[in-house]
Amino acid sequence: MPKITAPTIAAHRARTRESIMDAVDELIRSQGIDRVSMTDVANAAGITRTALYNYFPDKPALLLAFTEQVSAAFMERYKRELPSGVSAARRLSAFVRLQLEGIVAHPHPPAAELGASLGPDAYQALAAHVAPMQRLLTEILEEGTAAGEFDRLPCERVASLTLSMVGSRRLPLVSGEVGLEETHALVTRFVLRALGVATETVDTILPEKPPNSTLGSD
Repeated sequence: MPKITAPTIAAHRARTRESIMDAVDELIRSQGIDRVSMTDVANAAGITRTALYNYFPDKPALLLAFTEQVSAAFMERYKRELPSGVSAARRLSAFVRLQLEGIVAHPHPPAAELGASLGPDAYQALAAHVAPMQRLLTEILEEGTAAGEFDRLPCERVASLTLSMVGSRRLPLVSGEVGLEETHALVTRFVLRALGVATETVDTILPEKPPNSTLGSD
């Protein structure tokens, strides 16, 4: 029987689960998702493989839980840090910034890619947890459209395109090919100009253009 290292069994399980999630995080960073095994995770978490199976029946369930945890943490951060009482353009810029910071903090495959690699059931489960991010961005776009800041475009589709653009910068960011500031400015300027926001207004949100960029020029 495993040694209880917390005041209660519930606290012990919570602590062990946290250790497992930390182990998954580190192993995906160092090995890549495909090479991570249940044995690796158990060893890194300091528990037996049998104990790990008491928490997660297989690798798909483990990776699904990890991705859900990361997505939930992102949403909590958005609730705390996404500014209110400012223009929709500034909220959109802040949203893009938080997305990019999340990629840097957790340089793992995106949820959709994880779901695709783990099978259709996992994909559907992941989609349900990622959907709030797209809804939040859609709400920002709807606010901007209603206020006359943005051109009238289909907000859900624009939100999907914006998230795809952010996702396309994952590998350059993680590899260090591009920097966070440059990428934030590039993506935000591109999206705002596509939404019809005047260059002068964009420049108040992003005073400096990314190096060698012509985005925002008329």
